[in-house]
Amino acid sequence: MTQALIFDMDGTLFQTDRILEASLDDAFERLRALNQWDAETPIQKYREIMGVPLPKVWETLLPDHSQEEREQTDAFFLERLILNISEGKGALYPHAQEVFSYLIENDYTIYIASNGLIDYLNAIVDYYDMDRWVSETFSIQHIESLNKSDLVGSIVDKYEITSGAVVGDRLSDIHAGKDNGLLSVGCRFDFAREEELAEADVIIEDLLELKSLFPAKKQGEKNR
Repeated sequence: MTQALIFDMDGTLFQTDRILEASLDDAFERLRALNQWDAETPIQKYREIMGVPLPKVWETLLPDHSQEEREQTDAFFLERLILNISEGKGALYPHAQEVFSYLIENDYTIYIASNGLIDYLNAIVDYYDMDRWVSETFSIQHIESLNKSDLVGSIVDKYEITSGAVVGDRLSDIHAGKDNGLLSVGCRFDFAREEELAEADVIIEDLLELKSLFPAKKQGEKNR
């Protein structure tokens, strides 16, 4: 029996809010310099759609721009995000590392499934040395449909996961758990929306609450 917790990254493990506004502002300042944007940075609109794949983000934020302009903006935005991560301007959510250690000690396997791009996810994983706990990190780029439920399904199939949970802050995470027969744990963190959390099996306000949802195993239960 393989028991696993599959975590979303942005707004669940990583406090994206700390680097998001500055990186997005840089991207739109570039557009202003190119005379391709003449308004304020649409940070609130991005917050509203946070959690969707980046191609969908730029379709929403730049509806009148060409695909080439969107891709160039996306690439620049990614560069700024990675730079800010490497400079230590981001942070993991409180107790993330403590919970990871607890889960590993109790024979739960940890995976990450994110709508973030591969290079961005690798930057976070490398900076915080998350490979100490995380068995594998999966990006939406790994799945042709760009669907979080399909991404989680591929992890479940690959590792023959029989029980566990998907932990995330947005509706795509909640659906990914339910669609794959796993507990859906909604995180009431920075980008969460109450109408989406209402569909979760369980709602938490601190990652430490996962300890009570997944109690420590007795010695004889380990390694079964």
